[in-house]
Amino acid sequence: MFDTLSSRLDKAFSSLRGKGRLSEADINATAREIRVALLEADVALPAVRAFIAAVRERAMGSEVSASLNPAQQVIKIVNEELIAILGGGTTTLRFAKAPPTVILLAGLQGTGKTTLAGKLGRWLAAQGHTPLLVAADLQRPNAVTQLQVVAARAGVEVFAPEPGNGVGDPVAVARAAVEHARRRHHDVVVVDTAGRLGVDVEMMRQAADIRDVTSPDEILFVVDAMIGQDAVTTAQAFADGVGFSAVVLTKLDGDARGGAALSVAHLTGRPIMFASTGEALEDFDVFHPERMASRILGMGDVLTLIEQAEKAFEADQAEAMAAKMAASEFTLSDFLDQMLAVRKMGPIANLLGMLPGMGQMKEQLSQIGERDVDRVVAIIRSMTPAERHDPRILQASRKARVARGSGVTVTEVNQLLDRFAEARKVMKKMAGGMGLPGGGQSGRGAANRKAGKKGKGANRKGNPAARAAQTQAQEAAAQARRAGATPGATPGGLPGGPPAGPGDAALPDLSALMRGSGLPPGGLPPGRGRGRQR
Repeated sequence: MFDTLSSRLDKAFSSLRGKGRLSEADINATAREIRVALLEADVALPAVRAFIAAVRERAMGSEVSASLNPAQQVIKIVNEELIAILGGGTTTLRFAKAPPTVILLAGLQGTGKTTLAGKLGRWLAAQGHTPLLVAADLQRPNAVTQLQVVAARAGVEVFAPEPGNGVGDPVAVARAAVEHARRRHHDVVVVDTAGRLGVDVEMMRQAADIRDVTSPDEILFVVDAMIGQDAVTTAQAFADGVGFSAVVLTKLDGDARGGAALSVAHLTGRPIMFASTGEALEDFDVFHPERMASRILGMGDVLTLIEQAEKAFEADQAEAMAAKMAASEFTLSDFLDQMLAVRKMGPIANLLGMLPGMGQMKEQLSQIGERDVDRVVAIIRSMTPAERHDPRILQASRKARVARGSGVTVTEVNQLLDRFAEARKVMKKMAGGMGLPGGGQSGRGAANRKAGKKGKGANRKGNPAARAAQTQAQEAAAQARRAGATPGATPGGLPGGPPAGPGDAALPDLSALMRGSGLPPGGLPPGRGRGRQR
């Protein structure tokens, strides 16, 4: 969504790099470029004015003029002001002291409230709660049925005493739902309310009546991030008519300019609490302003990548895989398992886009499709167990059989084998000397491994606990943010970047993984093959 804004901001910063000192004219020119970039992203004018004023005032101050690298200081200021305009910090739900906690969803029709109710219910269940979804949208055709289907997919219960389609009293349903939740010991109630195609009196009155009978602990205003400045107008109308405590952004995976995300929090004074980034129920999480600002500026989103990796990779499996890498026992079967686990994290292009520096490769990343991964999976699955364990036995006749079985050419099989061999070398190097679990005792990785040990004899081979690796990764990413990392930087442990730090241990080696997938190094789309002709 923020690709155009990111590109314009990077262009604005490019003129500053390499200058030892910034003049007032340099700062004013950069401020104008940033202003144009924000306006083109459909950010509301009052928010743009406040943002530019804050950036210019700080850029003219001593923190830039006295610094050794003024350009990086300006980028750091823009990053901090982006975080501020996005809400300043992560906001969490307030739970009632005496259950159930009531959460009211409000917003226009078509913003995705019903689907969001299922996503929120699934997220709450994963946090250890017992949510109850309430079908109080009795006006939109099949809204009740849709909520029942979504709730079933999310694995949560739904309260739907009325069929909907214009039948039933939504206020009575909401009141009865709270009593039902108390009797059935549900600790959270999520009420899905009706919307309209536009703001009208009847919708506001109904939402206000439901609010009065349920006394919600949180009122979440659901807004479509693709509607631009209209989101601010609608949000202000809801704030005046019903009131809300936080904002939920939906459709952040769209190709709109994203102005709503940068405007709503600033102009309404309400934080963005959650964000929906896709159609699947798992495409939903807490909104982190600092991470979003980092992605807009091309610094990547390492912490989100780590969290997704933790969900896809079991700690024991990750430890065993790291040990195999260090011992050169990593096989094509292991690679296939790792590839399938990475697929659970989402599209490969999206994952690579979270790495620092990848923002400058948007066109190349957009060409990476799931077909590339499917082709690799087909090739490996066409091999026998012995061939996966020792690819050296794959001679010409075997390669021809694998190519026929997977629907590819022998050249593509050769490319995969060549790049898998390269990836294995990189993995061993990183595991042995750059701090991956199961590696040697060199540099910062060794010190952190010692800190992660438990007891005198624990982890003699240098394998730290997964939790220690996670903590180190989070600290490393936090330090990078505080240091004001520059857009375009290469993450530690990847080709062209600094040595892997303690945070790199918790991440799968995506660069090496993509090299082994039949794609060129760095995850770019395949160019001219360099496989051997047999």
